Amino acid sequence: FGGSSVADLTKMRIVAEKILQRKRQGESLVVVVSAMGKTTNGLLSLAKEAVKNPSKREMDMILATGEQVSIALLSMMLQEAGEKAVALTGYQAGILTEGLHTKNKIKDIDVRTIERYLAEEAIVVVAGFQGSNKEGEITTLGRGGSDTTAVALAAKLSCPCEIYTDVEGIYTMDPRKLPGAKKLDVISSEEMMEMASLGAGVLHHRSVELAHKFGVPLYVASTFSDKPGTRI
Repeated sequence: FGGSSVADLTKMRIVAEKILQRKRQGESLVVVVSAMGKTTNGLLSLAKEAVKNPSKREMDMILATGEQVSIALLSMMLQEAGEKAVALTGYQAGILTEGLHTKNKIKDIDVRTIERYLAEEAIVVVAGFQGSNKEGEITTLGRGGSDTTAVALAAKLSCPCEIYTDVEGIYTMDPRKLPGAKKLDVISSEEMMEMASLGAGVLHHRSVELAHKFGVPLYVASTFSDKPGTRI
């Protein structure tokens, strides 16, 4: 669930309800969540207001707090509804990254902790956009990082990946700019990679490349509508 899906507590409750319905149908669920709404931008502004040139390491430290808020609140809502739920940061979820601070890439995921909680029938709520490197430093994955986290987890857990956003799927054009844009029911990962690299904003191109490479079926739909989305 992207930032627009968990922008405030009212929207987050809708997300929680969606998750609860699926759990009560007997599904095992790992849920990846972004920071609430414009939180990440707010944290960026705060750091730049504090100092002229914030260090990249400390930027990762502050940016990673956005997702921690989301996963904790969502897990609390699920628990209050009577389900077992656990919030995990990228580090706790075993997401190992490498590269430059604020632009890390996922190198591998040790899913043992996640699998242990799934075996206990808990809903596992993972912070998107973040992980830790071999030095144990908190890292973030740059733009589209939560989508990438979700796809990488799906690849590692051998399951499909569903991405919920504020549009009802993949369109031929941006429906917010072109009211007549046509929604696609199905699109190949090759076509989607091309669209994403040309700037189609629904999915980050890295997450589509990852899904293509590891054969992860993707489904993109709206958090706030029951209309069918797009299968990739």
